[in-house]
Amino acid sequence: MQKIFNRSFLSKYGPIIVGLILIAALILLPTGYEDNIVYQESIISPARVLSTDESLVVDTGLVRSGDQICELKILSGRFKGKICEGNNGLNGSLEQDKLFAVGDKALVRINYEGNEILNVSMIDHYRIPGELILAALFCVLLVLFAGRTGVRALVSFAVCVLMIWKVLVPCCLNGMNPIWVGLGVVLVMAAVTVSLVYGFDYRALSSLSGCVLAVIVTCVMGMIFTDQFKIHGAVMSYSESLLYSGYSQLNLTRIFMASIFIGASGAVMDLAVDITSSVSEVVEKKPDITAREAIKSGFTVGRAALSTQTTTLLLAYSGGFIALLMVFMAQGTPLYTIFNLKYVAAEILHTLVGCFGLVTVAPLTAVTSGILLTRRAAPKARIESPES
Repeated sequence: MQKIFNRSFLSKYGPIIVGLILIAALILLPTGYEDNIVYQESIISPARVLSTDESLVVDTGLVRSGDQICELKILSGRFKGKICEGNNGLNGSLEQDKLFAVGDKALVRINYEGNEILNVSMIDHYRIPGELILAALFCVLLVLFAGRTGVRALVSFAVCVLMIWKVLVPCCLNGMNPIWVGLGVVLVMAAVTVSLVYGFDYRALSSLSGCVLAVIVTCVMGMIFTDQFKIHGAVMSYSESLLYSGYSQLNLTRIFMASIFIGASGAVMDLAVDITSSVSEVVEKKPDITAREAIKSGFTVGRAALSTQTTTLLLAYSGGFIALLMVFMAQGTPLYTIFNLKYVAAEILHTLVGCFGLVTVAPLTAVTSGILLTRRAAPKARIESPES
């Protein structure tokens, strides 16, 4: 009895304990870039705008250039309460420029020497409090709606964020192969996610097996077609800035390849869990079902879910390109020219290879869950059989 209890406890709460330990370990794990030279001898702090001076701003109608000078009150840190002058440089770019008004909160960079402020640069509007409120609302609503499942989802979310920030990004910056690093990170995230959903049992194993196999297929497809499409990794936003920041040795194309299967892994995990849950329910209701019948049931569920999942992936990737599509239409750009542009081809590659991952995860998970779950249910079926 004690053995059964221990096994049940470990299966139910073990993943949460492992997830919390992993979160703590990742938080404490140094990235190696904490003391980056860009922010040495400077402090990042919020400040309130007391007054503004636009006399040095050149207004050309749509965009502005020059310098906005603001009187600031520092709100935290060693210079809290001090009044100083801050500079907001404008480069004539609507995307990057910002203008401040009296009463705004700004995030500023304070360069200092000893106890003296040398100069203050205004980075952007201070958005952290609003982001924290939004995150808190999300957490509260998730826990209220889903209860313990919501807590598990938050643990999974935290692990994924930390794995990307603390493992994936530093390893890629250090010149490690992004493909292998990406596969390792996805494997850990998938293992934690499905274990938090199911606990440590056959359902987690079957879902994880199908997910990993599909991600590997997606990885191979992404590598092949990135080469076929002649796409360079510089197509990614800010990639050239990365090269000019002293990381010219990085292989941006391999990083782009890794981004393809990492981006699709979330949808792949989602579909794998859906199919595994459905097959598990069928096997639970009918323990004497054959593996062939269970696999067929998984295929049926997979076919039904594929249409919405592929559409979800399409909308997720294309939603950020509405303005670009409007530019193409406004200029009367022919469709064959649009599809041939490398940044459009890159998004097509992201979307279609991701959808290919969904198409493969459905049958793979149906097969793995059908075999593993019916094998687990076989002893129960024999016990319940009248002939036994």
